[in-house]
Amino acid sequence: MNRARVTILVMVGLLSAYATPAFAQTPAPSAPPAGAKSEAKPAMGEARQVTVRGTISAIDKEKSTVTLKGPKGRTITLDVNDPAKLDVLKVGDPVVGTYIEALAIEVKKAGSAARGAAVEERRVGSKPGENPAGAMARQVSVMATITAVNKQAPSVTIKGPKGNVETIKVKDAANLANVKAGDLVEITYTQALAVALDKPAK
Repeated sequence: MNRARVTILVMVGLLSAYATPAFAQTPAPSAPPAGAKSEAKPAMGEARQVTVRGTISAIDKEKSTVTLKGPKGRTITLDVNDPAKLDVLKVGDPVVGTYIEALAIEVKKAGSAARGAAVEERRVGSKPGENPAGAMARQVSVMATITAVNKQAPSVTIKGPKGNVETIKVKDAANLANVKAGDLVEITYTQALAVALDKPAK
């Protein structure tokens, strides 16, 4: 497991211990009017955002790291890409962190996309002269095949790119109206974390 992923996962635990996330859900498309014929495939998404404030509890210029302490005393150590930013930081400085997590699911017609999985990671930092800040994001996309649809349960069985099979319950059976075995389902999971010094730049 690479360090960026470890940092994100640890920060998720740190943030979730301090705040109640706010959820925003995008519903599946509404049903077409009576008499109209539609082959639209369902799609939906869900996201949460958590913001927490803390302070800098330690700075290690040799290792280019900074340790942050949350409101309940938990700490996390982060890498600093630009060592020059450490010169403007001091123990006790306030910081603010924002964590975003999102999940998107979209059903597609068979043959519309190749099956597989992809992982993308990005990091950005503040520019010279700006307050020290950084952000990292990780996105995992998986394309699976629907092998069975049970409208009575209701549920769908999907087969992942490595052959693993899972049966997933569906909250609203109406979302399965135009779903059939052989369709593809794309699942995209995104995590993003931004941490910044919480005071005006000099």
